[in-house]
Amino acid sequence: MPIFSGLTYEEMLEIAAITTDRKYAKGETIYFAGRQERSLYVIHIGRVKISRISSAGKTQVIRVLGPGEFMGELSILSGSPRTDYAEAVEPSTMCMIEGAKLKELMRKYPSIALKVMEELSARLESAENTIEGISLHPAEQRLAQAILRLAGDESKFSLALTKGDFASQLGMTQETLSRKLSLFQDQGFIDMKGHRMIIVLDKDGLGEV
Repeated sequence: MPIFSGLTYEEMLEIAAITTDRKYAKGETIYFAGRQERSLYVIHIGRVKISRISSAGKTQVIRVLGPGEFMGELSILSGSPRTDYAEAVEPSTMCMIEGAKLKELMRKYPSIALKVMEELSARLESAENTIEGISLHPAEQRLAQAILRLAGDESKFSLALTKGDFASQLGMTQETLSRKLSLFQDQGFIDMKGHRMIIVLDKDGLGEV
């Protein structure tokens, strides 16, 4: 796991001795906003959706995390209650480290603290880019950029989220997402197979949206 990649084998064994593991079923909530729990979760298998819910009940998907990534660090470092919800979007296995023990590890092995800081910096940059995208770019452009990012070097991919959650992450309604996906199909940019498989036919065309 990247957060521990700077450690020796003996140091990793020391960390393994203070971790616990737990399995979560698809759709199971891992933690809730408002909880005072102080644990770091590191994903070993599966994917987890991080989201926030407004007082009006509207859900905003913040990010989706996969194997090797971690969550729950903010409540450990700040001492504040959790501000988001974590839900397994597929069967998942977590390694958990109690907050107090994690702080001891960070003092003992500064490389762990640096890894956490690097990840927090990356998430801050991602959040700023998302805010900028929602504020400055139309829905079509946000969707095109997201498809290219998810496809990477491949020509097809399967959405890890439902279309509703994917739309929330992009700052649009599910109805708008469906219309834009249909538009991209009509323009020959993509092809849809089933509910989640997207085949990219024209990356250059998407890049020009």
